Amino acid sequence: MTEKPKPATLRQLRESGWQSKTVKREIYDNFLAALARGEDLFPGIVGYEDTVIPEINLALLSGHDMLFLGEKGQGKSRLMRTLPRFLDAEIPYLDIPGVAIHEDPYGPISTIARRFVAEHSEEQTPIAWWQREDRYAERLSPGTKFADVIGEIDPAKLAGGVSMSTEEALHFGLIPRMHRGIFAMNELPELDELVQVGLFNILEERDVQIRGYPIKFDIDVLILFSANPATYNRSGKVIPQLKDRIGSVIHTHYPRERDQGIAILDQEAGVELGGEYPVVVPYFMKQLIEQITAQARKSKYIDQQSGVSARFSIANYRVMIASARQRSVVLKERPAVPRISDLGHLYSSSLGKLELDLMGSHQMSERQVLDAVVAEAIKDVFNEYVEEHGLAEISEILSRGVKVEVGDMLPSAHYAERLKRVPPAWNKAFDLNASSDPAVRASCVEFVLAGLYSLDRISRNQQHGRIEYSV
Repeated sequence: MTEKPKPATLRQLRESGWQSKTVKREIYDNFLAALARGEDLFPGIVGYEDTVIPEINLALLSGHDMLFLGEKGQGKSRLMRTLPRFLDAEIPYLDIPGVAIHEDPYGPISTIARRFVAEHSEEQTPIAWWQREDRYAERLSPGTKFADVIGEIDPAKLAGGVSMSTEEALHFGLIPRMHRGIFAMNELPELDELVQVGLFNILEERDVQIRGYPIKFDIDVLILFSANPATYNRSGKVIPQLKDRIGSVIHTHYPRERDQGIAILDQEAGVELGGEYPVVVPYFMKQLIEQITAQARKSKYIDQQSGVSARFSIANYRVMIASARQRSVVLKERPAVPRISDLGHLYSSSLGKLELDLMGSHQMSERQVLDAVVAEAIKDVFNEYVEEHGLAEISEILSRGVKVEVGDMLPSAHYAERLKRVPPAWNKAFDLNASSDPAVRASCVEFVLAGLYSLDRISRNQQHGRIEYSV
């Protein structure tokens, strides 16, 4: 069946029965319908089902502008970018030359548009359609000027003879241009105070004032903000009048459970595990990557006000897999299986994402802090496995003079050969990840040895990138 053509004139639009709505009413109606259908309202958002998402739901039903308040890497921007899904697939607007905004065909707000509609018949008034994906705009606060988001007087128009005191003399910024859409401002406290005053005026009166000239625009826009608590709550960073007019504050947080962090890691890392050199990641190695992040978030050596982003886990995970794959290619081993020794390459992916607490670090270097964090993470995860698998008795084997050398570029066969003449107790190590594959078993061996070392059950000697464990 041929699809019915969309209305192209104001008369056709009226005859189609289309109804005008404010953007918040449009979102309200679509959100309510999705809720009633039992849809996944925020696909891809993990760990917020019982905390953050209910707050967003109520804010949308309340018709509120929102502030997403949380530390870096808690998905604030991602949450804001999900909200356009509750807009209509497309909406009509007046397709009039010289009009910079997407005017509601039934209620234009600019002088040019109102004049055009008054002087032309409905059949002569053209209509175009604005797509959902184009009705969202986002801006980062640092460096943002008043002209960027509100507007400025256009010298070229003044030179053309337009009066400075009229609307036609203005060049509109992002917010007026997002009339009937959604505008998001990241890092609100970093925004210049003059711009904050302009935003306050829009939130309060929904109009624009530029260079002292009040332009009475009934701007229809949903405004979203994001901020870090450390700066948002600092006196003087955000003007009180602006804070007071933000309808809802949505508090975000880091994953409450390690498995939630791993789910985010799997979803966001975007690592190809197949291909010519496939990678198999034992679950305990994923647990270690996420536990390193969890440990960093509570370390006294790291500035907790700055936070430790989910990007920290993702970057470390990618480097760990890259190290394993490099070994696989060089040694012609398949599959590639990450080991504890691959974590020795995390400096490049970690150090730029951690800010030391100058009071708590006691002159420790970034590398020393990371080493301490990784060691504590290994100890935490290994303790869980000791209780489940009874791995501690393996240390007794090493007390009989057996030494095991490990390293990120040692072949997996090296581990298998070294363990041929040791007692069957070592088989407990392979309960961690049931597999007869030498590369998987090598990963298990390294995990157990590093865990025993973290508990001071065995000693180690590190030299030229290789580590030898013994009593």
